[in-house]
Amino acid sequence: MSRECEICGKGVRFGNTIVRHGLEKKKGGIGLHTTGITKRRYLPNVQRVRVLENGGTVRRKVCAACIKSGKIVKA
Repeated sequence: MSRECEICGKGVRFGNTIVRHGLEKKKGGIGLHTTGITKRRYLPNVQRVRVLENGGTVRRKVCAACIKSGKIVKA
């Protein structure tokens, strides 16, 4: 199952989780040091919704932003 909105095309984004250790300089330490970087995924809030289309109802995968903004009409 793809995590992509069928209305706006919003999908999975990628980024990093950065782990820092040490005491900040402004708190009296020698500064924060990066001790680990791990890949992570940012998932969109995609819901399966019954949508009115061409006089009938269809199931679509739609992101919460499209539902809130009124880009679709719920069945």
